[in-house]
Amino acid sequence: MKDPLSVGLGALGSGAGIGGATIVAALVLVRTLERYMAPVDYGESAADPIIVGTFAGLAVGAAFGWRKSGALTNIAQRGVIGLLSAVGALIIGFIAWPVHRLAGNAGLIGWGLASFALGVAASRWSARGSRDDAIDTHETEKLPRA
Repeated sequence: MKDPLSVGLGALGSGAGIGGATIVAALVLVRTLERYMAPVDYGESAADPIIVGTFAGLAVGAAFGWRKSGALTNIAQRGVIGLLSAVGALIIGFIAWPVHRLAGNAGLIGWGLASFALGVAASRWSARGSRDDAIDTHETEKLPRA
């Protein structure tokens, strides 16, 4: 029997983690551009990577949340998981700003790697919950009935 809780939470974490890592990668790109471009030129080109990176992170988060929750039969639940994955990715992106202020570019890169690691671990959790033998029904049949 499949484990819907593992599938849902794993899909949510996967979308939020990998989508958040996408947003953080865009922030790292912008912070790197800041070092090598003049402030006058920076204003013309720096907004584009942040906007594109944020929308890409939201799309990646929603897509991973939707795709990883494929074992759920309820399409509304899958849609909510996709939406919450995008919101989680946005929150991870927002948290990246104070991380950058406290730890600099190295902290920002570390935050992005941690976000990606969260996404990979949650993806594995979702895949494990999607298997037909995720919940051992033989053990639950042995429990005394109330």
